[in-house]
Amino acid sequence: MIDDILKYNREFVATKGYEKFITSKYPDKKIAIVTCMDTRLIELLPAALGIKNGDVKIIKNAGATITNPFDSTMRSLLVAVYELGVNEIMVIGHSGCGVQGMNAADMLRIMRERGVSREHIDLMRHCGIDLDSWLHGFDDSAEAIRETVDLISHHPLMVEDVNVAGYIMNSETGLLTPIC
Repeated sequence: MIDDILKYNREFVATKGYEKFITSKYPDKKIAIVTCMDTRLIELLPAALGIKNGDVKIIKNAGATITNPFDSTMRSLLVAVYELGVNEIMVIGHSGCGVQGMNAADMLRIMRERGVSREHIDLMRHCGIDLDSWLHGFDDSAEAIRETVDLISHHPLMVEDVNVAGYIMNSETGLLTPIC
C-alpha cells in the first residue's frame, strides 16, 4: 500500500497538483483545532466547518484528548499560540470514538499476541510508565473533551486571552454540539 501511495505522490508532484494548496505556515483564521485521528473526520471535519488549506492548524491524536500537560499535543498548541499567531482553540471529539471504552488490558494482550515481549512491557513499567492508565480510554467523550479544555485553559504556560472551547461532532452528519 505504501508503494501505491508513493507512486501517486510522484504523479501528484509531476503534474503540479500541489499548486492549489500553496499557503503560508500561519493559519489565516488564527485557530488551532485538536481533534481525533478517526478516519471519518479526515474530509468530514473540514467540510463541516468550512475550512480549507491554510485556514487552521489541526492537531490530531487518539481521542482528541491531552493526557499529560507536557505531551506533544500541548506543545503543539503552545507553538501555535506563541509562534504562529493562534488566538482560539477548538477541541473537537466525536460520536462513536474508538478511544471511548478502550481497555488497556486488551491492548496489552494484543501487543503480546503481535510479538511485543513481556520483558519490554515490564521495562516500561519499571521505568515508571503506568501502562494501564496510559493505554486506557475514556468512558464519556464529552467529559474527556471537557477535561482537555480545562487542561489547556489552565495550563501554566497558556495565556488567558486564548479562547478555548470544546465540541462533539456527529461522525455521520458533521453537526457540532458545544459542550464547554
